[in-house]
Amino acid sequence: MKFKRIFLIVCDSMGAGFMDDAKKYNDYGANTLLHISNACNGLNIPNLNKLGIHDIVEIKNTDKVEHKSSYTLKLNEASNGKDTMTGHWEMMGIKTEKPFKTFTDTGFPKELIDELEEKTGRKVIGNKAASGTEILVELGEEQKRDGSLIVYTSADSVLQIAAHEEVISVPELYHYCDIAREICNRPEYLLGRIIARPFLGSDKNSFKRTPNRHDLALSPTGRTAMNDLKDADYTVSCVGKINDIFNTSGVTRTVKTVSNSDGMEKTIAQANENDWTGLLFLNLVEFDSEYGHRRDPEGYGRAIETFDKELGQLIDVINDDDLIMITADHGNDPTWTGTDHTREKVPLLCYSKSFKNGCYLGERSSFADIGKTILSNFNVKPSSNEIGEAIDELLKEKA
Repeated sequence: MKFKRIFLIVCDSMGAGFMDDAKKYNDYGANTLLHISNACNGLNIPNLNKLGIHDIVEIKNTDKVEHKSSYTLKLNEASNGKDTMTGHWEMMGIKTEKPFKTFTDTGFPKELIDELEEKTGRKVIGNKAASGTEILVELGEEQKRDGSLIVYTSADSVLQIAAHEEVISVPELYHYCDIAREICNRPEYLLGRIIARPFLGSDKNSFKRTPNRHDLALSPTGRTAMNDLKDADYTVSCVGKINDIFNTSGVTRTVKTVSNSDGMEKTIAQANENDWTGLLFLNLVEFDSEYGHRRDPEGYGRAIETFDKELGQLIDVINDDDLIMITADHGNDPTWTGTDHTREKVPLLCYSKSFKNGCYLGERSSFADIGKTILSNFNVKPSSNEIGEAIDELLKEKA
C-alpha cells in the first residue's frame, strides 16, 4: 500500500473537450470547461491552477505552471454513451457496450404510462423532459390538488416521480417508484434509475424538493473495483449519490448530501478522521443538475470557483500518505444546443503532498484507469471483468 486513503472527487459533468467520436452524439465542438471559462471571462481558481488544470484546458485566468505535487491527465470514455451511470461504472472497471435508454425527446411510451397509472391507481401528468424545479412550478399545484403523479425525465436514463409529501406520503411514493422500477427493468424500457422526488410548499412560488429523494438504480453489470476493495476489508465510503449509482454494491459507508458544498464539508470531515483506510468516493451533482442541464454557464463558473476554495480546505487537512483524484463522468457544456450531456474527455488531477515529480501525462483510453490505479495502490487483485490500466507514475514515485 502506497497511499492510506484515496479521495476520488467527481465534478459531475465537468468535461474537458469533445472526444474523437463526438460527431456520433452531435457533440463535435463541445468543451464544458473552456466554454464556461469564456462565458465568465475567466475563472478565479488558484488551487486548481496550482494543480495544473491549464495542462488540460486553457482556462482564462489560469497559467501554465510547474506542479511537482500533482499529475494531470485527460481520460477518454471507452463505453458507449454519455450517461451518469455509464461514466461512474467505467471508473470502477465496467465497460458499457449498449447505452441505457433515454426518453428525452419523446417522453415515455403510452404503454408504460398506462401501466404505471393502472398499477398505482393514480393519474400521471407531465411525461416529458424537464427541470426538476421548473416542473414543480408548472404542475405542482395540479398534483397537490388532484393527487396525481408528476412523471418526468432528463438527458439521463431516468424516470422521476414527484409528489407533495402531504398529499402522497414518502413511503407511498417510494412504493410507486418500486412499481416503476419493476416495469422499467424490461428490455424495451430499460432505464438506469427511477427517482422519487418528494416536495413541500403551499403553491408554485414556494414548492421545494425535500431531502427525501430516493434512487432505485440498476445494479452494476459486473463486479467493480469497489467490490474488490470491500471484499479485501478496505473502507469504501460513498458521499452524495454514489451509493445510488452503484445500487449499494461494494459500499461500506454512505452519507447523503444536499449540495456541492455539503459534499465537500462531509468529505473534509472524513479526512479529519484518521481511523480508516481505503477509498472515499464523492459526487458533486450540482455542476450537472443546477447549471449544466439548465444551461447556466455563469452559475457553473461560480460553482467551480466555490469548489476551488473548498478544495483548498481539503488539501490543508489531508496527510502526506493521502491522494486526491479529481475527475468527471461526462460533459454537459452549458453553451451547447439542447439540455443533454455532451460526449467529452474528462480531466484527472492527482495530488499528493508526497509527490515530487508531478507533470502532465497526456491522454488515456478509459476512465477505468482510475479504478485500476486504486486497486494497484492497495495491492488488491481486480475481478476478471474489469477493464483499465493502472497509472504507474502515481504509484512508482510514492513507492
